[in-house]
Amino acid sequence: MTDIQAQIDNEVKSNDVVLYMKGTPDFPQCGFSGQVAQILNYLGVNYKGVNVLADERVREGIKIYSNWPTIPQLYVKGEFIGGCDIVREMFQAGELQQLLAEKGVATRQAG
Repeated sequence: MTDIQAQIDNEVKSNDVVLYMKGTPDFPQCGFSGQVAQILNYLGVNYKGVNVLADERVREGIKIYSNWPTIPQLYVKGEFIGGCDIVREMFQAGELQQLLAEKGVATRQAG
């Protein structure tokens, strides 16, 4: 495991919810990252946003770590959930809220 892989692994495992995104939760720099951040904010989830644009090694490293080619990437309790389309579909179906509840992640709304 490279240093960047170890750093990503540590971040994913030491935070309940991590969103690797383009930009920050307050200032997303990509529509897809913005949509996922908006869903998490709507649900009142406390999460860590990691701006992949700030470090090219993280930007490329996260794709290798997850074996997923696109950003954003959402992790809950160390588990890769998916990108924008998957998160949006899960949210609309109520599955994201259920997953967060099952994993013990506090949200503003009851699932």
